[in-house]
Amino acid sequence: MLVERAKQWARNLKRDVVALWIAARDPRTPWYAKAAAGAVAAYALSPIDLIPDFIPVLGYLDELVVLPIGIALAVRLIPSDLMAEYRREAASRKVRPRSLIAALIIILIWTLVLFVLTYCVYQYVR
Repeated sequence: MLVERAKQWARNLKRDVVALWIAARDPRTPWYAKAAAGAVAAYALSPIDLIPDFIPVLGYLDELVVLPIGIALAVRLIPSDLMAEYRREAASRKVRPRSLIAALIIILIWTLVLFVLTYCVYQYVR
C-alpha cells in the first residue's frame, strides 16, 4: 500500500514536470508562474544534476526535497484550470522533453565553481 502510494506520487511528479514545461511555453500562463515553471522544469529535465548523485546525502537531496518543493510552488502559481489542462496534455505525451540549456547552465556553474576554487587554492599556496 505505502509502496504503491510512493510510486503514484513519483508518477505525478514526473507528469507535473512535463506540465510545467508546457506551462512555461503557453502565453496564457502569468509571467511569474511562467518563470517559476520554466526554472523548475529546466532543472528537472536537465540530463545533468547540479549536485551529482555520487555525493553522499546531498546528491539525492535535490531529487527528494528541493525538486518536489519547487514543483509544488510552481504548480500553485499557475491557475488551476490551466494546470489541469497542462496535466492532461503531459499525461498524453509519450516522450519526456529534455532541457539542454539547463545542462549547459549547470556545466557553466560547475566550471565557475572550479575556477573560483582553483583561484583560492592558488592564492593560498602562493
